[in-house]
Order: sequence, then C-alpha cells, then structure tokens
Amino acid sequence: MLTLNIAIKSLTKSKLRTFLTVVGIVIGIAAVIIVMSAGEGLKGQITDQLDAFGTNIIQIEPKVPSTSHVSSENAMAQAQGVQITTLTKEDGEAIGKLKNVANHYAALVDQEIITYLDANKVITVIGTESSFIDMDKSEVAQGRFFNPDEENDLSRVAVLGNKLARTLFGNQDPVGQQVKIGQTQFKVVGVLQERGNTFGFDFDNIAYLPLTTLQKIVMGVDHVQWITAQMKNPSLEQETADDIIQLLRDRHEISDSKYDDFAVMTMTEMRDMIDTIFNAITLLLIALAGISLLVGGVGIMNIMYVSVSERTFEIGLRKAVGAKKTQVLWQFLFEAIIVTLLGGVVGIAIGLFISWLVSFIAGQLGFSWSFVLPPESIAIAFGFCGAVGLIFGYYPAKQAAEMDVISALRRHE
Repeated sequence: MLTLNIAIKSLTKSKLRTFLTVVGIVIGIAAVIIVMSAGEGLKGQITDQLDAFGTNIIQIEPKVPSTSHVSSENAMAQAQGVQITTLTKEDGEAIGKLKNVANHYAALVDQEIITYLDANKVITVIGTESSFIDMDKSEVAQGRFFNPDEENDLSRVAVLGNKLARTLFGNQDPVGQQVKIGQTQFKVVGVLQERGNTFGFDFDNIAYLPLTTLQKIVMGVDHVQWITAQMKNPSLEQETADDIIQLLRDRHEISDSKYDDFAVMTMTEMRDMIDTIFNAITLLLIALAGISLLVGGVGIMNIMYVSVSERTFEIGLRKAVGAKKTQVLWQFLFEAIIVTLLGGVVGIAIGLFISWLVSFIAGQLGFSWSFVLPPESIAIAFGFCGAVGLIFGYYPAKQAAEMDVISALRRHE
C-alpha cells in the first residue's frame, strides 16, 4: 500500500506529464470501443435488413460451375459477363412441390427506361410471380398486384414502387394509367407502400412486371436469376435445402457437386457469412486501433525512463533506507499501470459517448442503427490497458530497481 501511495504522489507532482501520457492511451481505448460498438451496430442493421426478407426462406441462385457461390472466381466471372441461364421458372415450380415448401416465386431483373408523358427515368425492373406479394414484406397501397392469369397471358401490366409512382404521376392517381417500359406500353394496376432502402437497394424505385411478360416481351429470355422458397417448418431448413439441391441436380442432370450451376443459401448460412465478415473486419480495425495503443505505450516507456533518470537520488535514498528491489520495481510499475488504467477509464467513457452519438445521428438519418456495447469490449479495453502498463513500464521499473545505491546518491552531488 505504501508503494502504491508513493506512485500516486509521484504522478500528481507531474500533472502535465501525466496528462500527456494518458492522452495516447485514451485515443487508443476510445478507438477500440468505437470500432466494436459500431461493428455490432452495423451488423445488427444488416441482420435486421436480412430478416426483412423473412426468416423462413431459402434462396436459390445460379453460379459458375466449379466455383463456390461466395468465391471471388464466381463473382468475377459473372461481373465479366458470364451468364448462367440454366435456372428456370419450371425449376421454381418443381421446388414448390417439395413437402416442406409452402410457397415460392422466381424472379428476373432488368434495367429499362420508364416513360410517362414527358417524364422518363432509368429504373430497375423486376419480373416475378404473383406469389411474390404473399411472401415479400411489400404491401399494396393502391390498386392491386398482378394475378396468375395475367402471368400466363403475358399481360402488359405493371406495379410501381411508391417513389417511382410519385416521380411519374405526382398527386395524380397512377392506377389505370399507361406507362412505357423500354419499347412496350404497360397498364399500371397497383402501387406499393413505401418501403425504403435495404442493402442499398431502393425498393421504392422499382417497377414489377409478370415474370413471363418480362422474359418473353421485354428481354427475350427463358431463364430466371433467382428463386425464393418459403418453408412450412423453418426447423427443417437444412433438410429442405438438401432436398432442393438434389432436385435441381436431377433436373439439370448433374452427377458431381463440383459441376453445380446453382447455389442454395439458407438464412442461417447468410447470417453466419455476415458474422464471419464482420468479425474479420472488427479484428482488423481493432488491430489498427491497437497501433495507437502501442504508440501510447512507447510514450509511457519514454516518460518512465525520463522519470527514473530525474529521480535517481530518490531511488538511491529509498534503497539506502531499506527499500527492496521489488518495492522500487512495483513503485514504477504502479505508476505505469495507473496511467494506463486512468487512460482506459477516460477512453471508455469517450468511446461510449461517440458510439452513442453515431447511433443517434444514424437514427436521425433513417438508419435502424442501434447503440450496442459488446460486454467483451470493456474487458478487451482494460486488458489492453493492463498489458500496455506492464509491458512498457517493466523495463524502466527494472532499471530503477537494479540501480546501484552509491552511484545513485553520488549522481545527486
């Protein structure tokens, strides 16, 4: 206790030096808290957006054979224009007959120019099936969604996103009006309620067409870009995914899994993938934030060496009156640890405030960004503080403890 009191008194005598030493630790610890809190908040936002598609769905998409669905090879090949056209509407119908599949829809995406009178806009067009409105979180605000008969008859009908309808028609009722999508006239039969952005995709600026109409009349294709299946019993998620895989292999005449031209993704796999990505990013950012802690640690070491040099006579006097090496060692170690822990407490407080401020501003901007503080972040912060204090304070403290008494007293003369 006496050694601790001496360490505290020594620090209070050099307030400016102590303050400047603390600042480096504060910055590093605050950065760790902010990174971990922001990472959890952003991950929560993305998970919420993922859940908006439903927690009982399975997604089926085409992929380049002999590649992993989430691999850079698959992404690069498709980005360079490789098209996999083997996934079809009929595949979706076959999937819909599986015992644990309650509903499904197939879909295709295109970009076209939509025109009404003098107003025109480049938009995303989604061709899908009437079951989409029963499975998706979208809701009809005006009119209706298209029906199965309109799909089968290649009807030229369209359902508009809320923002798109306002852009084209203003306060005028869009239902029943004619718009031109690409080179084809379509009748607007419905407008969806405002939904906002999900994963950076603006659902309010989309036109929905019957899948077969988009395929045959607008694009001239037979394939689809994804199939979404809704399960009756989500607890059978993996079994259902396995059934879909086997069904599609049979339909596509694939005998070896490495030649799969499709990928089946469950919600559990999507969440695991998100967790893996964010954990890796968070670790990288913590490592970068740790650099500032190392800089702060070097600052502590320099200050401690200066302190030992300035207090040579004091050290010699303490040892002359009976202080042991370990007592001198712990006196200087306590000084280093106190500085780092003080910096840790202040850094945590500042980190918490900035993290809360970020979540508040994000909320005001319309993002569902929750203020989250992972409990382990506090433990990591204090762990860093203790480690920095011990590691960077040990060598100056050891130098003080091993100082020769006579040489220390003579230096004062």
